[in-house]
Amino acid sequence: MIELWTWNTPNGRKISVALEEMGLPYSVHPVNIGKGEQFNPEFLAFSPNNRIPAIKDSNGPGGTEIGVFESGAILLYLAEKTGTFMPADPRGKIPVLEWLMWQMGGFGPMPGQVHHFLQVENEADRTYGLERYSKETKRLYGVADRRLAEVEFFAGNISIADFAILGWAWRHERHLIDLAEFPHVKRWYDTMMARPATKRGFDIALS
Repeated sequence: MIELWTWNTPNGRKISVALEEMGLPYSVHPVNIGKGEQFNPEFLAFSPNNRIPAIKDSNGPGGTEIGVFESGAILLYLAEKTGTFMPADPRGKIPVLEWLMWQMGGFGPMPGQVHHFLQVENEADRTYGLERYSKETKRLYGVADRRLAEVEFFAGNISIADFAILGWAWRHERHLIDLAEFPHVKRWYDTMMARPATKRGFDIALS
């Protein structure tokens, strides 16, 4: 059994979707980040950066328990554990890693800043931040759209990169993005959200 310590955020949804798609049994342990529960010593013991999500796997390597933090590391761990959603051959792995890192480094931090500046009360600060990060977020959607014009999924076949990116695309309305402007992203998004396991990953209560 895997314990998923998380909250209802894009990064949290990456892992619930992956667990459902991989068919792994898991339990949800909500970490209320609004109440500061991410700073509890019990959570910090295996998630030292005080960020969700994190997991505990009672059947880790060698049959002993292991904790894993950082959503990208969790996805890689789960893919290796199950032998799914990550190609075995080195050439096939490259696009999965590229698009996973693209998400971790850009398509997450940038729209996350849009979320932040939408709530800033000072008009001058809000205007500057929204202009800067909305422009970059829209550029990233354009990068994704061009990629998906060539392939069905980000790495060709469905992979953990899709789960990572979907967690943030799920909040496209909060990014002030109309998917109609990015038809290939919309096609991919609708395809992903129609998958029964992905739907379960979004339906399960995380908070």
